[in-house]
Amino acid sequence: MPLALALLLGFVPMIGFALFIRWLDRYETEPRWMLAGSFLWGAVIACGGAFVINTVLGIGLLAATGSEEAAMVGTATLVAPVVEELLKGLAVVLVFACFRREFDSVVDGITYAGITATGFAAVENTLYIYRDGYGTAGLEGLLSVAFIRIVLVGWMHPFFTAFIGIGLAVARTTRRPVLRWTAPLAGLLLAMGTHAFHNGFALLVGGVEGFALGLAIDWVGYACMTGFIGWMVWRERDILRRQLAGELSAGRITPGQYAQAISFTQVSAHLAAIARGRYRATHAFYQSLGELAHHKEHLERHGEEHGHSLEIERHRAALAGLAARAFG
Repeated sequence: MPLALALLLGFVPMIGFALFIRWLDRYETEPRWMLAGSFLWGAVIACGGAFVINTVLGIGLLAATGSEEAAMVGTATLVAPVVEELLKGLAVVLVFACFRREFDSVVDGITYAGITATGFAAVENTLYIYRDGYGTAGLEGLLSVAFIRIVLVGWMHPFFTAFIGIGLAVARTTRRPVLRWTAPLAGLLLAMGTHAFHNGFALLVGGVEGFALGLAIDWVGYACMTGFIGWMVWRERDILRRQLAGELSAGRITPGQYAQAISFTQVSAHLAAIARGRYRATHAFYQSLGELAHHKEHLERHGEEHGHSLEIERHRAALAGLAARAFG
């Protein structure tokens, strides 16, 4: 029973966090199988690999220093941030390298990074909730650790790893050759640095005061990241507003479809689609509009690159059939 409760508290909130991150990427949603794969990578490969590597290197630090305290501090502040962010970030790098067409914006980078991190956090939270919570103080300890891991610091892993996604997205969208090389490295270093600061601050300051002050700093970071994501979502909406204006002028979409495409929620269109039994076709229609807008934006910024003109024509051709199925 305690293990089942730990699994429930470890996974269900993080799946909810992952769904919220996916919801933020609203103008051109990523393929579900890639997002599910990112979550599983974080849960299985990144978390499993980190557990083994952190343990081995922690034992090495203990052997080298002869001090359990030094080994614990070194593992938390030096080893874990590097190992964990490299393993989580590798999933984002694979998407960037192998599925470049799906990596269209900073919001996409944050989405893949954040969902990978929620998978990692789900397994890590389960371990801490059961081992350190229930194992030391029974059910009360289990619930206390769950509250800390889910409510107080639940966003820490997505926050850290988001920097990797941002760095790779900047490299994907910039025209400056220098940024294409430096942005991913800067993102990785920021992920490791914020992770190391979070792990080390409470240990170095100590006590309730150290925990409270570290928590306050964490939440300032979360607030800043939330504001940045909001700005990026607004910019993505502006891409659709600009790039779909030409489709509206050419008569390829109607004023109502244009208004829904750039709406933050698209609630009315999807509710109407559900009532008509045409949700999937409607979702596909607006998804295609989002991809069309991004291909037009990349064509303007980077030229043909990976066949943007062909993709633009493919989406334009598909829209007529999708519109008939969704609205006809």
